[in-house]
Amino acid sequence: MKVGREPARDRHRLAVARAAIGPDVEFYVDANGAYERREARAWAQTFADAGVTYLEEPVSSDDLDGLRLLRDRAPAGLAIAAGEYAYALEDVARMLAAGAVDVQQVDVTRCGGITELVRAGALCQALGVPLSAHCAPAVSVHACCAVQRLAHLEYFHDHVRIERLLFDGTLEPDGGDLVPDRTAAGHGLTLRRDAAARYATSG
Repeated sequence: MKVGREPARDRHRLAVARAAIGPDVEFYVDANGAYERREARAWAQTFADAGVTYLEEPVSSDDLDGLRLLRDRAPAGLAIAAGEYAYALEDVARMLAAGAVDVQQVDVTRCGGITELVRAGALCQALGVPLSAHCAPAVSVHACCAVQRLAHLEYFHDHVRIERLLFDGTLEPDGGDLVPDRTAAGHGLTLRRDAAARYATSG
């Protein structure tokens, strides 16, 4: 759940979401860097009290010291995650070297592609840090099979809707899992040129 845009509403939204999903479902929130350090520390306790177990980007991903501070001082059971804006393997290496996160995020559409995502996974494996793949499930799922420390793959309805619109071969979740089609070549996707044509622009 996105948080931090309208802080005055967030406590109520947390309660509504928890009531909707029940007590036995993990609850993750994403602040998209909305908080300053002191504010983030206060909200971390609020989130933990609401049963949240995963806090993504409480402060800017550029603030490695701030992320480390929050990771060190967050309530037990609340993981600090960031890294979706890593555009090169060096960005991932810096974040890991700073001890900034409990869970390292990587986005295959930003980090340099499938090869760099797998390399980031190797860094995470070497340091014992779980990796969370950020969005683009149709492109990510095959690469994620090669990541030994994979925690999970984000699955946004709006991203998936676009993938289904433009590609044949997208995958449907089965009990919360995405299982690659091993009979298809590569990532198994085929561009639906007829569907994509309406969005073409002239150069």
